Amino acid sequence: MRYWINELWRLGYMLFGLGAMGLLLGTLFDALFAGLGWGIAAGLGLYVFLHLLHVRRLYVWLLRHPREAPPPGTGVWGDLFDRLYSYQKAQSQLQQRLRDILRRIQDSCEAMRDSVVMLDSHGDLDWWNSAASEMLGLKPDHDRGRPLTNLLRDPRFIDYFNARDYAEPLLIPSPVHHAQMLQFQVTLFGDDERLVMARDVTRLHQLEMMRRDFVANVSHELRTPLTVLAGYLETYTEHAGELPSRWQRGFTQMQAQTTRMQHLVDDLLLLSRLEIDSPDDADDTLDVGVLLARIIDDARELSAGQQTLELQLEESRRLLANTHEIRSAVSNLVFNAVRYTPEGSHIILRWKPWHDGGAVEVEDDGEGFDPIHIPRLTERFYRIDKGRSTATGGTGLGLAIVKHVLLRHDARLDIVSRPGKGARFRCAFPESRLVSAATADATVSTD
Repeated sequence: MRYWINELWRLGYMLFGLGAMGLLLGTLFDALFAGLGWGIAAGLGLYVFLHLLHVRRLYVWLLRHPREAPPPGTGVWGDLFDRLYSYQKAQSQLQQRLRDILRRIQDSCEAMRDSVVMLDSHGDLDWWNSAASEMLGLKPDHDRGRPLTNLLRDPRFIDYFNARDYAEPLLIPSPVHHAQMLQFQVTLFGDDERLVMARDVTRLHQLEMMRRDFVANVSHELRTPLTVLAGYLETYTEHAGELPSRWQRGFTQMQAQTTRMQHLVDDLLLLSRLEIDSPDDADDTLDVGVLLARIIDDARELSAGQQTLELQLEESRRLLANTHEIRSAVSNLVFNAVRYTPEGSHIILRWKPWHDGGAVEVEDDGEGFDPIHIPRLTERFYRIDKGRSTATGGTGLGLAIVKHVLLRHDARLDIVSRPGKGARFRCAFPESRLVSAATADATVSTD
């Protein structure tokens, strides 16, 4: 505000001086009013000329010498030049700091052994480090601006990229070195832009394959001696009356532990098969209600009346799945509920709609457990209470089998529990795995 007041005072002084001069000249030449008008007109013209002169200086400065010191100016123009220069200098310093930060980020990414690829909102390549050039075969002078899916043509990567669900990483071979295994992780940021990171996990993959082969081979080799041992123990147990009394208890315990080892070997072999074999494309059209009815009958026999088991069928659609694998997964959940809930508990086996798909739930009102255990429950041999699990004959592989079965069926396992408030295990299947009963019947009749 004060600048405008100063400018008005400056204009007033100029008009007053030029008007007084015009008045004096008009008096001398007997033209009072004409001299006053010419004086005011001259003052206004001079004022406009000075402003136009400053505007031209500003234009030339911004057009030709924006990084140099501003031109000289008087009044409000001098102050305006100084402020523009200060703002321009501050912006230049800020831009330099941002350039330094970007340079450090790029240098850090270049030093990484993992591939880092930045994509724009259209999925086109924007920037990548040298590790990405080596692992993915990207060429800076040719591939910039091209869609990443045009260069990484593996159908698994394309499906993973387009699904926009990046909670879990993707493991596929490198497009350059097929013996190299890469783990891809995509992160969304900014305006629908994406950061793609790829890590060389070849060594870990080889170790995992060695572990799977070792477990499968050892489990397979153990089956024959365990079968022989179980056969002899069964024979001795049948003739226990002919044995010394001090031996009878030993043979009974040996038979129980042999049976437990056989169950353990069977579970290990099943888990190895689920990990190694590819999912079967020829899925059954499974009537989930019929399957659950059979499972709950088996669970009632296992319970022997100690718990109350209830079956709830709220979904009529059929499930596209491997019947044997789904039966194994659901049986593990139900039998665990029977084994680990106290007498008098209520267990519900439910088939219901879930979002657009369907879900099989096993819910009980037993003791429950601390949620801190949930992330590790599907690990092999992980037990919340080792003493209780050993007493019930569990192998510690049941939930690991459930997890792998569901992964093979595009499903997931959700676990909810609180101490003293029971537990709920939900097998959630996507809509793509469900078909209506009418469609399933029509397909069967056509076949």
